[in-house]
Amino acid sequence: MKGPAGLLISPLRSKTTEEAVPLYAQVYRRIRQLILSGSLGAGQRLPSARSLAVDISASRTTVEAAYAQLWAEGFIVRRVGSGTYVAAVLPGVPPVRGRAASRTRATEKAPGAEANLSRRGRALDAAGRQVSLSAPLWFSSCVPALDLFPVDIWNRLLSRRARRLGKDALALAAPAGIRALREAIAAHIAAARGVHCDWRQVLALSSTQQALDVAARLLLDDSEAVWFEEPGYLGGRAALQGAGGRLVPVPVDNEGMVLDRAMAEAPAARLAYVTPSHQFPLGVTLSLPRRLQLIGWARRERSWIFEDDYDSEFRYAGHPLTALHGLDENGRVLYAGTFNKMLFPGIRIAFLVLPEALIESFSNAIGATSGSLSTLTQYALADLLAEGHFATHLRRVRQLYAERRDALLTAVGKHLGDRVRLGPVDTGLHAIVWLQRGVNDAAVSRRAADAGMDLPPLSRYYLGRPAGPGLLLTYAGEAPDRIEVGIRRLARLLDNGG
Repeated sequence: MKGPAGLLISPLRSKTTEEAVPLYAQVYRRIRQLILSGSLGAGQRLPSARSLAVDISASRTTVEAAYAQLWAEGFIVRRVGSGTYVAAVLPGVPPVRGRAASRTRATEKAPGAEANLSRRGRALDAAGRQVSLSAPLWFSSCVPALDLFPVDIWNRLLSRRARRLGKDALALAAPAGIRALREAIAAHIAAARGVHCDWRQVLALSSTQQALDVAARLLLDDSEAVWFEEPGYLGGRAALQGAGGRLVPVPVDNEGMVLDRAMAEAPAARLAYVTPSHQFPLGVTLSLPRRLQLIGWARRERSWIFEDDYDSEFRYAGHPLTALHGLDENGRVLYAGTFNKMLFPGIRIAFLVLPEALIESFSNAIGATSGSLSTLTQYALADLLAEGHFATHLRRVRQLYAERRDALLTAVGKHLGDRVRLGPVDTGLHAIVWLQRGVNDAAVSRRAADAGMDLPPLSRYYLGRPAGPGLLLTYAGEAPDRIEVGIRRLARLLDNGG
């Protein structure tokens, strides 16, 4: 459904966050939030209770109860024979003219409130605006299947550790992380990714962005060149620009980063940021000849390689590829992975494997700038890994993600046909939906958001001119039936001019 109905379609029931909240109240809160934010403007028509109930898989009675509450509080008006509309004047809010006026009011600044950011601060602010999380929508970007996570096991591990640790659970851990977790991570990545290291080389951090931010600040001087994949990961771009790096966009083709172009543009670059096992966002793999070429360049120039291995655990054809780190015999690769995508975003634990020469400096820098992670959460994750629960979960979700990938392929073939083509889907949580030449992917993305779908435009991930229009579609978090409905919704949108 197009228009305002699409804005209302988002996950409304969450076992972990809203167990005690009736469904009608969740619908009421969602619509009230959209009205107060200006996403639904004054006088805008809302879908009928019957059609909205169908779209959110709820009963008509549930939606009618939500509408009744909104009407009683003055947020909506209901006209017999005409429909339901957002009130022209909201309770306690001065009248404004539609959505644009609401946004203007929200962004007005008081006199003297200028930010006065530094040049680096302005670059970081601009990059961060594109990284910000949106409200939950169909195909929410880069989000794993939260419904598949073994919450009961996780809660049991947390409770057991809390009892064992007692007051120690309240203490700060070492900046590099607790030994039990670092040992468990080292054992896992050796078996799963071919990354062999001593546990002391493993640092526990909150995210790949934090790992890259620390690496950039320690290894880069202002304006030193960094090879960066084009298109590339927005979080990586933000971290590198925020640390003062000068990004050198390097094109990506079917074999990954085009290293000959990189060497022609900036042969003595200080750092290369790569996602070799599953390039983000295009999904290609860095070929073996280019891997060896990259390792050789780093050895000759005494430069660094930051390997972001964000979701290669989810490979559906054969075994996960050996990490670039496994080819490095000279200590030039920093290897990063994250449990925020393998498990759930709120765990906020990632890891960085360092050459031995960098361990002490990185630990000191983390201690000086951001401190350590939750002791209790680290111990629970260590137990999840050591006791085999993580491996079991990974096998299960890998199989289910493969089924969802197959559902995506079927739905695209059925509803979109030759109007689009999909990028590689052998690995990861997402696919690129390539659109026909001449289509404005940013405009399609905006219309998709109005229809309840989170489909970022591919052009957003380019520093320069995009190779073509496309959309990033994260399918792993959606059940097959929702994938079918979502792709059908996208097809209707494209049928009506994109």
